[in-house]
Amino acid sequence: MRVAIIENTAVTHHGQVGVALHEVGARIDLWKPWRDNALPDLGSYDALVAFGGEQNALADDTHPYLPRLARLMKDSAQMGIATLGVCLGSQVFARGVGADNHIGTAGEYGWCEVGLTDEGRRDPVLGHLPERFPILQWHSDTFTLPAGAAHLAASPKAAVQAFRFGRAGYATQFHFEANRAVAADWAREFAPAFEAARPGWVANFETHAAEHAAAADAHGLAIARAWVALI
Repeated sequence: MRVAIIENTAVTHHGQVGVALHEVGARIDLWKPWRDNALPDLGSYDALVAFGGEQNALADDTHPYLPRLARLMKDSAQMGIATLGVCLGSQVFARGVGADNHIGTAGEYGWCEVGLTDEGRRDPVLGHLPERFPILQWHSDTFTLPAGAAHLAASPKAAVQAFRFGRAGYATQFHFEANRAVAADWAREFAPAFEAARPGWVANFETHAAEHAAAADAHGLAIARAWVALI
Protein backbone atom coordinates (compact mmCIF):
# COMPACT_ATOMS: atom_id res chain seq x y z
CA MET A 1 0.00 0.00 0.00
CA ARG A 2 1.43 3.34 -1.08
CA VAL A 3 -0.05 6.59 0.23
CA ALA A 4 0.57 10.20 -0.80
CA ILE A 5 0.31 12.67 2.07
CA ILE A 6 0.04 16.33 1.14
CA GLU A 7 1.27 18.75 3.78
CA ASN A 8 -0.10 22.26 3.26
CA THR A 9 2.09 24.00 5.83
CA ALA A 10 5.49 23.70 7.50
CA VAL A 11 4.11 22.31 10.80
CA THR A 12 2.01 19.24 9.97
CA HIS A 13 1.22 16.35 12.29
CA HIS A 14 -0.10 13.07 10.91
CA GLY A 15 -1.31 12.04 14.36
CA GLN A 16 -3.91 9.28 14.41
CA VAL A 17 -3.89 8.99 10.62
CA GLY A 18 -0.19 8.24 10.76
CA VAL A 19 -0.75 5.66 13.50
CA ALA A 20 -3.39 3.84 11.44
CA LEU A 21 -1.26 3.90 8.28
CA HIS A 22 1.80 2.57 10.07
CA GLU A 23 -0.27 -0.20 11.64
CA VAL A 24 -0.92 -1.62 8.17
CA GLY A 25 2.63 -1.08 6.94
CA ALA A 26 1.79 1.65 4.44
CA ARG A 27 4.56 3.25 2.42
CA ILE A 28 4.15 7.00 2.75
CA ASP A 29 5.42 9.69 0.38
CA LEU A 30 5.29 13.28 1.62
CA TRP A 31 4.42 16.16 -0.70
CA LYS A 32 4.93 19.78 0.35
CA PRO A 33 3.33 21.96 -2.37
CA TRP A 34 3.38 25.04 -0.13
CA ARG A 35 7.14 24.95 -0.78
CA ASP A 36 7.48 23.80 -4.42
CA ASN A 37 3.92 23.56 -5.89
CA ALA A 38 4.51 19.86 -6.70
CA LEU A 39 1.62 17.38 -6.44
CA PRO A 40 1.51 13.59 -6.85
CA ASP A 41 0.53 11.53 -9.87
CA LEU A 42 -2.64 9.61 -9.01
CA GLY A 43 -1.55 6.57 -10.94
CA SER A 44 1.26 5.97 -8.45
CA TYR A 45 -0.78 5.76 -5.23
CA ASP A 46 -3.46 3.72 -3.49
CA ALA A 47 -4.62 6.60 -1.30
CA LEU A 48 -4.39 10.38 -1.00
CA VAL A 49 -4.43 12.49 2.18
CA ALA A 50 -4.44 16.30 2.39
CA PHE A 51 -3.95 17.89 5.81
CA GLY A 52 -4.54 21.42 7.11
CA GLY A 53 -2.78 24.74 6.77
CA GLU A 54 -3.03 28.38 7.75
CA GLN A 55 -4.13 29.53 4.26
CA ASN A 56 -7.73 29.39 3.15
CA ALA A 57 -9.00 27.17 0.33
CA LEU A 58 -9.29 30.12 -2.08
CA ALA A 59 -5.82 31.60 -1.47
CA ASP A 60 -4.65 30.99 -5.04
CA ASP A 61 -2.59 34.19 -5.09
CA THR A 62 -0.26 32.99 -2.33
CA HIS A 63 -0.65 29.22 -2.89
CA PRO A 64 -1.09 28.74 -6.65
CA TYR A 65 -1.27 24.95 -6.40
CA LEU A 66 -4.66 25.02 -4.66
CA PRO A 67 -6.84 24.78 -7.82
CA ARG A 68 -4.80 21.78 -8.99
CA LEU A 69 -5.08 20.15 -5.57
CA ALA A 70 -8.86 20.65 -5.64
CA ARG A 71 -9.06 18.90 -9.03
CA LEU A 72 -6.68 16.18 -7.88
CA MET A 73 -8.84 15.34 -4.87
CA LYS A 74 -11.99 15.31 -7.00
CA ASP A 75 -10.38 13.04 -9.61
CA SER A 76 -9.00 10.75 -6.93
CA ALA A 77 -12.38 10.30 -5.24
CA GLN A 78 -14.17 9.81 -8.55
CA MET A 79 -11.69 7.07 -9.44
CA GLY A 80 -12.60 5.25 -6.24
CA ILE A 81 -9.22 5.92 -4.64
CA ALA A 82 -9.37 6.38 -0.87
CA THR A 83 -9.16 10.17 -0.50
CA LEU A 84 -9.09 12.14 2.74
CA GLY A 85 -9.14 15.87 3.40
CA VAL A 86 -8.77 17.25 6.93
CA CYS A 87 -9.57 20.89 7.80
CA LEU A 88 -8.00 22.88 4.92
CA GLY A 89 -7.81 19.58 3.06
CA SER A 90 -11.57 19.18 3.48
CA GLN A 91 -12.18 22.74 2.30
CA VAL A 92 -10.07 22.20 -0.83
CA PHE A 93 -11.79 18.85 -1.46
CA ALA A 94 -15.16 20.60 -1.13
CA ARG A 95 -14.01 23.23 -3.62
CA GLY A 96 -12.96 20.55 -6.06
CA VAL A 97 -16.35 18.85 -6.03
CA GLY A 98 -18.34 22.03 -6.49
CA ALA A 99 -19.15 23.34 -3.01
CA ASP A 100 -19.02 27.00 -2.02
CA ASN A 101 -16.24 28.00 0.38
CA HIS A 102 -17.12 30.54 3.07
CA ILE A 103 -14.12 32.31 4.56
CA GLY A 104 -13.99 33.50 8.16
CA THR A 105 -17.59 32.64 9.03
CA ALA A 106 -17.36 29.59 11.31
CA GLY A 107 -14.66 29.72 13.94
CA GLU A 108 -14.23 26.68 16.21
CA TYR A 109 -11.17 26.13 18.39
CA GLY A 110 -10.17 23.44 20.86
CA TRP A 111 -12.19 20.35 21.69
CA CYS A 112 -15.77 20.84 20.52
CA GLU A 113 -18.81 18.61 20.17
CA VAL A 114 -19.81 17.28 16.76
CA GLY A 115 -22.99 15.36 15.96
CA LEU A 116 -23.62 12.67 13.37
CA THR A 117 -26.41 13.02 10.81
CA ASP A 118 -28.67 10.13 9.88
CA GLU A 119 -26.30 9.34 7.00
CA GLY A 120 -23.36 9.62 9.37
CA ARG A 121 -24.84 7.02 11.68
CA ARG A 122 -25.00 4.61 8.73
CA ASP A 123 -21.55 5.47 7.36
CA PRO A 124 -18.81 2.78 7.37
CA VAL A 125 -16.19 5.21 8.74
CA LEU A 126 -18.14 7.40 11.17
CA GLY A 127 -21.12 5.20 11.93
CA HIS A 128 -19.51 3.42 14.89
CA LEU A 129 -19.03 6.70 16.81
CA PRO A 130 -21.43 8.04 19.44
CA GLU A 131 -24.20 10.23 18.06
CA ARG A 132 -22.38 13.22 19.60
CA PHE A 133 -18.66 13.21 20.33
CA PRO A 134 -15.80 15.59 21.27
CA ILE A 135 -13.09 16.22 18.69
CA LEU A 136 -10.43 18.89 18.14
CA GLN A 137 -11.23 21.90 15.99
CA TRP A 138 -9.12 24.73 14.65
CA HIS A 139 -10.72 26.58 11.75
CA SER A 140 -12.46 29.82 10.82
CA ASP A 141 -13.75 28.76 7.38
CA THR A 142 -16.46 26.39 6.23
CA PHE A 143 -18.20 25.15 3.05
CA THR A 144 -21.53 24.03 1.71
CA LEU A 145 -22.42 20.39 1.10
CA PRO A 146 -21.24 19.38 -2.38
CA ALA A 147 -23.87 18.07 -4.77
CA GLY A 148 -23.96 14.29 -4.66
CA ALA A 149 -22.10 14.06 -1.35
CA ALA A 150 -23.38 12.31 1.77
CA HIS A 151 -23.68 14.70 4.74
CA LEU A 152 -22.14 12.88 7.70
CA ALA A 153 -21.69 15.31 10.61
CA ALA A 154 -22.55 18.82 11.78
CA SER A 155 -21.99 21.31 14.59
CA PRO A 156 -23.82 24.52 15.56
CA LYS A 157 -21.15 26.69 13.93
CA ALA A 158 -20.36 24.59 10.86
CA ALA A 159 -23.32 22.76 9.34
CA VAL A 160 -21.05 20.55 7.22
CA GLN A 161 -18.45 18.98 9.50
CA ALA A 162 -17.93 15.89 7.34
CA PHE A 163 -19.02 14.45 4.02
CA ARG A 164 -18.42 11.38 1.90
CA PHE A 165 -17.99 11.69 -1.86
CA GLY A 166 -17.94 8.49 -3.85
CA ARG A 167 -16.80 5.16 -2.48
CA ALA A 168 -14.03 6.34 -0.17
CA GLY A 169 -13.67 10.11 -0.48
CA TYR A 170 -13.95 11.68 2.99
CA ALA A 171 -13.69 15.27 4.19
CA THR A 172 -13.65 16.26 7.86
CA GLN A 173 -13.63 19.86 8.99
CA PHE A 174 -12.60 18.65 12.44
CA HIS A 175 -9.04 17.51 13.22
CA PHE A 176 -9.64 13.89 14.15
CA GLU A 177 -5.94 13.22 13.53
CA ALA A 178 -4.98 15.61 16.34
CA ASN A 179 -4.51 13.50 19.47
CA ARG A 180 -3.59 14.97 22.84
CA ALA A 181 0.11 15.14 21.99
CA VAL A 182 -0.63 17.03 18.77
CA ALA A 183 -2.98 19.38 20.60
CA ALA A 184 -0.32 20.06 23.24
CA ASP A 185 2.23 20.87 20.55
CA TRP A 186 -0.19 23.27 18.87
CA ALA A 187 -0.85 24.92 22.23
CA ARG A 188 2.90 25.53 22.59
CA GLU A 189 3.74 26.35 18.98
CA PHE A 190 0.75 28.56 18.19
CA ALA A 191 -0.16 29.93 21.62
CA PRO A 192 -0.78 33.54 20.45
CA ALA A 193 -3.10 32.39 17.64
CA PHE A 194 -5.08 30.11 19.93
CA GLU A 195 -5.27 32.79 22.61
CA ALA A 196 -6.62 35.30 20.09
CA ALA A 197 -9.20 32.80 18.81
CA ARG A 198 -10.25 31.29 22.16
CA PRO A 199 -8.95 33.26 25.13
CA GLY A 200 -7.85 31.09 28.03
CA TRP A 201 -7.70 27.79 26.13
CA VAL A 202 -3.91 27.55 26.26
CA ALA A 203 -3.71 28.56 29.92
CA ASN A 204 -6.37 25.97 30.79
CA PHE A 205 -5.10 23.31 28.40
CA GLU A 206 -4.65 20.62 31.05
CA THR A 207 -8.20 21.09 32.31
CA HIS A 208 -9.65 20.86 28.80
CA ALA A 209 -7.46 17.87 28.00
CA ALA A 210 -8.48 16.01 31.15
CA GLU A 211 -12.14 16.45 30.21
CA HIS A 212 -12.02 15.68 26.49
CA ALA A 213 -8.70 14.32 25.20
CA ALA A 214 -9.06 10.62 26.02
CA ALA A 215 -12.43 10.31 24.28
CA ALA A 216 -11.36 12.47 21.33
CA ASP A 217 -8.18 10.42 20.88
CA ALA A 218 -10.15 7.18 20.84
CA HIS A 219 -12.69 8.51 18.36
CA GLY A 220 -9.95 9.94 16.14
CA LEU A 221 -8.05 6.67 15.97
CA ALA A 222 -11.25 4.76 15.25
CA ILE A 223 -12.01 7.10 12.33
CA ALA A 224 -8.47 6.76 11.01
CA ARG A 225 -8.50 2.98 11.18
CA ALA A 226 -11.90 2.75 9.49
CA TRP A 227 -10.80 5.02 6.64
CA VAL A 228 -7.53 3.14 6.18
CA ALA A 229 -9.55 -0.09 5.92
CA LEU A 230 -11.15 1.35 2.74
CA ILE A 231 -7.83 1.69 0.92
